[in-house]
Amino acid sequence: MHAVLLGAHLPVAVPEPLGVGEPGDGYPGPWTAYQFIAGQTAQPDRIADLDVFAGDLAEVVAALRGIDTDGRVWSGSGRGGRLATEDTDVRAALAVSGALTDTAALTEVWERCRDASRDDPADVWIHGDLMPGNLLVRDGRLAAVIDLGAVGVGDPAVDLMPAWNLLDAGSRETYRRALGVDDATWERGRGWALAQAINALPYYVQSNPVMAGIARHTLRAVLD
Repeated sequence: MHAVLLGAHLPVAVPEPLGVGEPGDGYPGPWTAYQFIAGQTAQPDRIADLDVFAGDLAEVVAALRGIDTDGRVWSGSGRGGRLATEDTDVRAALAVSGALTDTAALTEVWERCRDASRDDPADVWIHGDLMPGNLLVRDGRLAAVIDLGAVGVGDPAVDLMPAWNLLDAGSRETYRRALGVDDATWERGRGWALAQAINALPYYVQSNPVMAGIARHTLRAVLD
């Protein structure tokens, strides 16, 4: 449903479902087949110009926000509610990450971001998981946004995470300007990026160096 809804509004491709299958002898659960989208997952050396990329991604996020929510609000699960709902998990991850990152500095940033106000009560459509692995690049430009499993309605700050998990300082500001983000929303976005990264770092540090590397990049960026 989300792919059909979003595909009609976004300026880049999203996964298009081709068929849905029921559990059977060959596979015990429901499954979906999607159309293949050519491209590579986003990383700086695959992006021709980070400022242009930031503008392209901002167009996607702005288009998402422009879709009518029809009165929907955050569902109560996943990203999209008050950032304070992440406090217990973030503090637990910080407690086991002292040998991996500057947890004292990150705690100060987290508390500031967690308490950033939200004056606008309106929820918007969000992707919810704009990680580099969910952004496809072709010929140096943003070509597609994939993995719609976290799509829903919630705090617009959630989709600011790429500012820290992928972009550099200059393109980060380009992204912010393109979306017209106020100070409080920007701080909440920083907090969402921190929350994702500090949970990922200790979890992936031994098993997945790519994800751990993204987490380290993010945590350095949120301290800038």
